[in-house]
Amino acid sequence: MAFDAGFTAAILHEIAESAVGARIEKIFQPSKESVLLVLRGERSGEGKGQTLRLLIDAGTSNPRMCFCDPEFDNPKVPPMFCMLLRKHLSGARITSVRQLGFERAAEFEFEGRDEMGFLSKKYIFAEIMGKFSNLIFCDADKRVLAAVHTQDLSGGSKRPILPGIPYTPPPAQEGKISPLDETREGFFAALTASGLPAGKFLMSRYAGLSPLVAREIVHLADGENEGLWRFFSEVVRRVREGDFTPTLLLKPDGTPLEYAFLPIAQYGNTATTRMEESFSRLIETFFSERSRNERIRQRASDVLRLLTAAEGRLTKKLAVQEADLDACREKESFKKAGDLITANIYRLTRGMTEATVTDYFDEACPTVTIPMDSRLAPAQNAQRYYKKYNKCKSAELHLTEQMAKAREELRYLDTVFDALTKAETENDLSEIRRELYESGYASRMKHYTAAKLPAPKPLEFTTSGGWRLLVGKNNSQNDYITHKLAGKGDIWFHIKDYPGSHAVLFCDGAEPDALDFTEAATVAAVYSKAPAGQKVTVDYTRVRNLKKPPAGKPGFVTFSNNYSAYVTPDRELAERLRKK
Repeated sequence: MAFDAGFTAAILHEIAESAVGARIEKIFQPSKESVLLVLRGERSGEGKGQTLRLLIDAGTSNPRMCFCDPEFDNPKVPPMFCMLLRKHLSGARITSVRQLGFERAAEFEFEGRDEMGFLSKKYIFAEIMGKFSNLIFCDADKRVLAAVHTQDLSGGSKRPILPGIPYTPPPAQEGKISPLDETREGFFAALTASGLPAGKFLMSRYAGLSPLVAREIVHLADGENEGLWRFFSEVVRRVREGDFTPTLLLKPDGTPLEYAFLPIAQYGNTATTRMEESFSRLIETFFSERSRNERIRQRASDVLRLLTAAEGRLTKKLAVQEADLDACREKESFKKAGDLITANIYRLTRGMTEATVTDYFDEACPTVTIPMDSRLAPAQNAQRYYKKYNKCKSAELHLTEQMAKAREELRYLDTVFDALTKAETENDLSEIRRELYESGYASRMKHYTAAKLPAPKPLEFTTSGGWRLLVGKNNSQNDYITHKLAGKGDIWFHIKDYPGSHAVLFCDGAEPDALDFTEAATVAAVYSKAPAGQKVTVDYTRVRNLKKPPAGKPGFVTFSNNYSAYVTPDRELAERLRKK
């Protein structure tokens, strides 16, 4: 990843332009390691207030700073760190935003009134350094009031972070210098003395450079030392002059690969380059899916454990049943043995351990040997084989039925797993828990208490023709929009052969344009488990042609008189059509 010192300079430049002078209206702490500041500022030259959401995330998986659009679920009881920020920063203004040296660390200065009504300064230091990321809140003298991660000397840390201790910036990387302080003479002298390849030289000598930027300098230099200095100087110039370009690199399937504060050419035709409108949009595009999945994993750990255990139990059960079913396929040999014993019974006597009889079922009439129980009469041996035949026949029917039910339940669990990937809020997770509770998993949800939930909030889109499109995020929402909200003349969409969301185009019997059909089918494909970048089939029909079987699982329907659309999942199109 490329959240290096250069990218930090770029995002802070963008934040400073919009946030300096803005007043803090609300403060939230969506997770243990992130803070969301809702700011109220003024648009330059327009005089109209605008609301900004500044996210500072010091988590170990996706640390970042940026303006963000989506709203986050917040804990019902605010953490102590959040309460402290509200006490000191509510109503305060951001007076400055600056980078600490050439590091991945920033200082946010706030000015507000204290309990006595006097103006007072406060500071938030955001250190975006991977697993060492931190958020530190300080008073006017830059003494630590609180931190997301506190550190003392007992843990081996060289820099204690405890309440009452003066804040000290992160220590410089040993043996490295800032690229902003380098001279041409020093660059070439160090390059000659190091004896290292160009890429390793840049990474070992200069602090704040990401491997991506170092590789780009080497790629553009094309083996020339003079070119190495020229493109190194170009990176430094961009940082000094604030000449930044929000660059996103995409894999062939459209998923984000890398991001940077300058154009990247090293990947050639193996990646697509896209320039975003802002660095905040760039970061949100890159991190949104990952950070959402991380939040879901944390908050839905109980559901994931339940589903994983149920899936494992059903998989083992199916394996055992499959082995039993294979054994039942020998049933015809048992019936044949009983028939041959009966046909040759005049030649057999009690006490025989095996019977050599003529096989009348074969045209050649060969002789075959059949094991016998010496304790039983020949007729009783024949009956024993018939009982085995009947037992296998009954077991085969029972096993086939049980295996079909197990596979159906596995398919249902697959839809719930898919719903977890689409969950965006705590209410979405609550709906999934309620669905599992009502689907027969109550005995495995010991600490679950059924409570009244608010009305479901499915995803809403607007097609190019202005038609409303609703998409369920889980099976409960699928049933809600399909059987309660949709009218008989509306059009229902669903991916074929994959778990996915129900999508309903509300047209009240009208016939939308072909583009609206294509967009609705594409959105249905995006919100499914269909592979990205491949053409898939989406079935669609009027809602009047749907039927929910009695006692059917949530989200399960049968349909008729349907048509099919062939589309390629396009997440960018879905995001563009989605109602914010």
